[in-house]
Amino acid sequence: MLGIRFVKAEPTTYLMKYRAGAVTEEGAGLSTMYYAPVTSLVAVPIGSRDAAFIFQQIARDFQALTIQGHVTYRISEPRKAAAMLNFSLKADGKTYESDDPEKLPQRILGTVEVLAQQAVKELSLREALRASDRIAELIDTGLRGRADIESLGLEILGVAIRGIKPTPDTAKALEAEAREAILRNADEAIFARRNFAVEQERAIRESELDTEIAVEQKKRAIRETQMDAEASVVAKKHALREAGMVADIGLEGKRKDFVALNAENTRTLADAEAYRVGALMKIFEGVDTKLIQALAATGMQPGQLIAQAFSGIAEKAEKIGQLNVSPELLNALMEKPRVLEAPNARRQ
Repeated sequence: MLGIRFVKAEPTTYLMKYRAGAVTEEGAGLSTMYYAPVTSLVAVPIGSRDAAFIFQQIARDFQALTIQGHVTYRISEPRKAAAMLNFSLKADGKTYESDDPEKLPQRILGTVEVLAQQAVKELSLREALRASDRIAELIDTGLRGRADIESLGLEILGVAIRGIKPTPDTAKALEAEAREAILRNADEAIFARRNFAVEQERAIRESELDTEIAVEQKKRAIRETQMDAEASVVAKKHALREAGMVADIGLEGKRKDFVALNAENTRTLADAEAYRVGALMKIFEGVDTKLIQALAATGMQPGQLIAQAFSGIAEKAEKIGQLNVSPELLNALMEKPRVLEAPNARRQ
């Protein structure tokens, strides 16, 4: 009605109302009445937005790769943004008069592409595939220091790299190489495990051999101890035998000396007896034998005297014609004379 209209902005929209080239009213989420023929509305979105990107870059080793991610930003200074880009609304107060608001992400992504190229060209393909965080940090730092970004009144909230991929052929080659490396590592692991098992088996065998050697050494030590003990016993027996032989030799020597001394004594006694007999014989030389016999008969028993008498008769047998000896006479002659009992004994 008569060109007077009402506009209501969202809280994430910074609304500025221009009249006669000057801002008469502004603010986030502003609601106001305006006169359309003489008033211009500028709506700057101040909420955070994401600008997705996907770039194909060349690494240092001339390998192509694709970088995919997004940039999160917001317009922190709406006046600067409105001064650089056209955020004016049409008469309906809902749509923009130009496509400048749509060009803002493209400007940001153009700068991101330049920074990504600078970051990737210093890296090889393998390094770039593992350097997503590093590339994101380099892009974020580069955006914050860019004058064109600052002139647009933008605040970079963050840069994220969702993926860095090589070309399909390169990816297949890398996958094959990685697969071969994994298989090689698996083979090495199997070899290491088998080698470890062999080492353990050898260690066990060496331990068993060491145990057997220790047992044999112990047995040998026991045998040597037994042999030493037996040798000691044999030596002691030999020493005892030698001592016994020495004692026997000494005893035999003493016995020999005793026998020699006894023989010497016997010889001496025999010589003395022979000397005595010789002396007696010298005394009786020239004496009549009958006298000697008579002296010898002194103190003889009756039987001895009868035997001597019969001996004399036998010497004269050729002169005797006949001699009769009766048993009674012989018994009478052989009877021992009775000893007369003493008178005192008889009385008892």
